[in-house]
Amino acid sequence: MLGSLPVRVLDDRYRAEALAILDADPVANVFVGSRVHVAGLDPRRLGAQMWGYLREGRLVSLCYSGANLIPISAGPEAVRAFAERAQAQGRRCSSIVGPVEAVGEMWEILAPYWGPPRAVRSAQPVMSTAAVPDVEPDEEVRRVRMDEFDVVYPACVAMFTEEVGVSPNTGDGGVLYRARVAELIRDGRAFARIEDGRVMFKAEIGAVTPLACQVQGVWVPPELRGRRLSESGMSAVVREALRSIAPTVSLYVNDYNTRARAAYRRVGFAETGSFMSVLF
Repeated sequence: MLGSLPVRVLDDRYRAEALAILDADPVANVFVGSRVHVAGLDPRRLGAQMWGYLREGRLVSLCYSGANLIPISAGPEAVRAFAERAQAQGRRCSSIVGPVEAVGEMWEILAPYWGPPRAVRSAQPVMSTAAVPDVEPDEEVRRVRMDEFDVVYPACVAMFTEEVGVSPNTGDGGVLYRARVAELIRDGRAFARIEDGRVMFKAEIGAVTPLACQVQGVWVPPELRGRRLSESGMSAVVREALRSIAPTVSLYVNDYNTRARAAYRRVGFAETGSFMSVLF
């Protein structure tokens, strides 16, 4: 794009500036930060475009444009510029996700062109902790082995379907989702308590930077809920994550999931922000 335009597709010449923006809020930006720390900004390696908003020649805001559309450190002018670019190219993402104010403003602009969405989750508290939990950990929670993939995968599908509202096996038969679950297991970022071939608790560390990591996919079978398995399980996951993965552990959760929010608070998580998600 021409240098005079406020929004451009970034490449690795902007890597240091982009990481400075991302690492300024490592908890909120952990997903995109994890991608950029590993792959840089070249769209072929990143698997997405990173749009940059420049003011007086200086990079001040970002927008990750891939399977998700994610505004980062974006004020009203940047949000409008990113939304106009997204509108011009047409919807290519399956969701818009990020800080409530920026996503709300972006969706207000895009809704007439991209609506109706499958779901809008207008308040998803972002929570984090850097402290070893006081809750006694479940000593049976451990890293999942690759030979346990077929045991854990149905639990991952159940969690995804419950959370998102559609099965990850829809469309491509689960090829991409199976690959992602296998990748997390291979990387030592999938944790579970397994008894007699049954998953009692599971969670994954989905994104990692040098400053923070993000827990995802927390799940307990419905018939076992209410027994505080998620608290002791999360205590074990947080302890290991702090020990071997990153100095801060984060997650985000739907505001209406009061039971989960209470459990996370008991494990030591505190709310540090709020996300909004628009799902297509």
